[in-house]
Amino acid sequence: MQSQKAEKIDLNTEYPCPCRRRGKLVPITLTEAFGCVRCQQIFVVEDNAHALEQLSTTYPYKRTWRWNGSTWQIRNSRLGEGYMPVALGIIFVLVIIWLPLALRLASGSNIIAWALVAVLLAVLPALMVWLTYRR
Repeated sequence: MQSQKAEKIDLNTEYPCPCRRRGKLVPITLTEAFGCVRCQQIFVVEDNAHALEQLSTTYPYKRTWRWNGSTWQIRNSRLGEGYMPVALGIIFVLVIIWLPLALRLASGSNIIAWALVAVLLAVLPALMVWLTYRR
């Protein structure tokens, strides 16, 4: 069984691409970076050569991996980064504060409409977070 401890990344060694596209990372001369021959992504070595970070990305957060000797292990970002706290805050405000207030102020037949609007507004940020983090 392979160790889960992160190993130091050797700048003169070829590695498999962490993007799961069956590519191969090759060192870029005179830099502390690697390039994938298949997906054309550039990865820089960070954290005293213990982490690999995707340089050009369309994601709202940094994607970082650690090498354990045989595979890349994605390094989870902290909760304070990205859209997660914003989406959770929106859901909290809509469900905990706005929904009871709207139900109390609504009259008879409008209760169902207000409840549907509140649920829809709570589901949209959750859908946004899911679409952002699904890769």
